[in-house]
Amino acid sequence: MSSGSALEWFKSSYSGSEGGQCLEVATEPTTIHIRDSKATDPTAPHITVEPAAWTAFLAW
Repeated sequence: MSSGSALEWFKSSYSGSEGGQCLEVATEPTTIHIRDSKATDPTAPHITVEPAAWTAFLAW
């Protein structure tokens, strides 16, 4: 698993432009990392899932 500082985070396209409750995502070939967009500490806790789980979540 990568350390939080090595990940390249981007705001999820499913997050609105109004601010507030947004997600940031960092992708790797075998894992998807998800965190609150307000996290400014690169080592802050985040959720890590397999790509299949992320795809199923988005389809839901």
